[in-house]
Amino acid sequence: MQPATQTPGVAVQPEPKHSGLGIAGFVLSILSTLLIFGLLIIAGVLEATTPGGIDETSPEAIIVGLLLFAFIGLTLVALGLGVAGLFQKQRKKIFAILGTIFSSVTVLATLALIGYGTTID
Repeated sequence: MQPATQTPGVAVQPEPKHSGLGIAGFVLSILSTLLIFGLLIIAGVLEATTPGGIDETSPEAIIVGLLLFAFIGLTLVALGLGVAGLFQKQRKKIFAILGTIFSSVTVLATLALIGYGTTID
């Protein structure tokens, strides 16, 4: 076998690394989606198990509401990291793309669900 030879004057480009911001955005988007989903399940269980439904001024309802806003904020951070990862040069962008998509879908679905919930008596 002959050893591999490099053509003179041609630089070998190393394969680009994954975007660190993209990976962080992807992980946070998955985490925040799971947290929001779990919180909505908890809210549904509280509503179903409380006679007459949960009172909006009860401590449980307030905690669920505050956590929902915190988790939406976490999703927005993930969205920002995903978008920032898209603008990094010479980096793979697959995790940035996935994080941006997952975060966007999570924010839109959560806001749509909140909007739907406000229209119900």
